[in-house]
Amino acid sequence: MKDDAELESNNMALHSCENANHVLENRKKLAASLHCGLENFVCCANQTHSSNFHRVTLADKGRGADQIDTAIADTDGLYTYEPNLLLCSFTADCVPVIFYNKVNGLVGVIHSGWQGTVKEITLKMFKHLKQAEHCNPSDFHVQIGAALSQEKFEVDEDVYVKFKDLGYADDFMYYNDQTRKYHIDNQLTVKKQCELAGIPSEQITIDRTCTYINQDGFSYREDKQSGRHLSFIMRKGD
Repeated sequence: MKDDAELESNNMALHSCENANHVLENRKKLAASLHCGLENFVCCANQTHSSNFHRVTLADKGRGADQIDTAIADTDGLYTYEPNLLLCSFTADCVPVIFYNKVNGLVGVIHSGWQGTVKEITLKMFKHLKQAEHCNPSDFHVQIGAALSQEKFEVDEDVYVKFKDLGYADDFMYYNDQTRKYHIDNQLTVKKQCELAGIPSEQITIDRTCTYINQDGFSYREDKQSGRHLSFIMRKGD
């Protein structure tokens, strides 16, 4: 989260910063606290709101760690079995999803803005992990991170229709007669996608902090020049 005591309030994103060296200093501090090096980071490039994901191997070590052009392009989800790689995803209001498999050690991160949610990146990724990686959905534990709240996520009818067409998001939307806007709970929609993939609801936790309302949150909707939070996970090894 934001920390005004740090450079650029602890912004972690090279693609949205005032000074890249400030971001690198913030990342190095985080790396030191996790007892790993900056070279262990593996980052998506500018999140493109896709439904694309990538299996990270040791060959990807360090991609996007200290410069944008080496980051993994056109990808909004990462997963790996490899130990000691810090998988990184950047968000301001979008929904970050962090997960691990308690049986086979697989770990991953997903960036799900509303476009990624209507493209069902989370559901597609867990279906892929079930089919291609032979994971049992009941072995996953999921953390859904801080994001824009339903109160602050107001949209026009075109976006509402996209969520409506999912067929399972009706309970997570309401219409405001005064503003003539629809309000959508992106976090609960993503949670539903996890459940549809077979992950037990009791193994899904949500941080309901609103990135717009809470002063510790970077919010693109509030400030177009905002920094980014870093959501990360690492499978620790020897």
